[in-house]
Amino acid sequence: MGGYRVLGQVWGGWWRGPGVSSARKVAGFGTEARRQLQPRGSSKRSGSLGNQSFPGLLQPENLSREELVDVLRASVVDQKGPLVTLNKPQGLPVTGKPGELTLFSVLPELSQSLGLGEQELQVVRASGKEASGLVLLSSCPQTASRLQKFFACSRRAQRPTATYWAVTDGIPATSEGKIQAALKLEYVDGVGSVVPVKSPSRKDILEGVKRTLSHFRVMATGPGCALVQLQPVTVFPSQLQVHMVLQLCPVLGDHRYSARVGTVLGQRFLLPAESTKPQKQVLDEAFLRRLHLTPAQAAQMPLHLHLHCLHLPGTRPRDAPIELLAPLPSYFSRTLQSLGLCQQ
Repeated sequence: MGGYRVLGQVWGGWWRGPGVSSARKVAGFGTEARRQLQPRGSSKRSGSLGNQSFPGLLQPENLSREELVDVLRASVVDQKGPLVTLNKPQGLPVTGKPGELTLFSVLPELSQSLGLGEQELQVVRASGKEASGLVLLSSCPQTASRLQKFFACSRRAQRPTATYWAVTDGIPATSEGKIQAALKLEYVDGVGSVVPVKSPSRKDILEGVKRTLSHFRVMATGPGCALVQLQPVTVFPSQLQVHMVLQLCPVLGDHRYSARVGTVLGQRFLLPAESTKPQKQVLDEAFLRRLHLTPAQAAQMPLHLHLHCLHLPGTRPRDAPIELLAPLPSYFSRTLQSLGLCQQ
């Protein structure tokens, strides 16, 4: 693994806190979660865990607290010491308003379910609501603080610690590079939207505009599509989605920002972000045929953005970094197969 060690094989003990027995490994969220829930015989549960068009897709709004805890327990990919690693399903928010069903809201029940007793889990690092993939939790405040400091130091040193995989509508003009853009978060009718800012002033920066940076590498290509590795250096809402739009290659299933890419006579161009309203992503007929989807089904497509890998410091100063890995969701793997996107 190029000098990295995989968590679960060599995890040592630089944290503080009691040991916890290792949780079982799972191949991915969707299949294992369904195995856990289906025996209870609830048609609501089986409908909450996907459909034929997008196998393994979660519908959080249809889950009870108990069901969500069951899903999250089934999504554990590693549990060592105070650290718990989940493979978060797409569509599940990490935080939200009081009373909303989120990952954060069920952490007490999840902690009990995993046998942690009074040691309640807290979020150290997580993919956003619309993305799937890794969530790192800790039941030890000191361990959580140390890891958060590590991530902050890595950002200051511009060392990426997270690797996402994305399927894109379009192929980037270059096979690898970096994307830099100043971004700001605007609210219209209570809905947040991220827009680029050209040549931000010092006042803009003070008012919340942030200079953002991501690295990308094209891993595979097909007709009009690509599998892209993305490594954000900075952290900003919807950063990766907006960065790929700026490359004229929106992420598949991006129903918020993809409308900013227009096409005339086969040539793509950017539409003004401030005046372009979000709408369902529109794919051409050839793309839909390869995906075996109707336009109505494509309008329900989940975002194909997955936090695949996190790098953590080794257990001792001279140890190689540790690599956390999360398998792809079933629908993501199916899309890769349908589009012929095999990693090069």
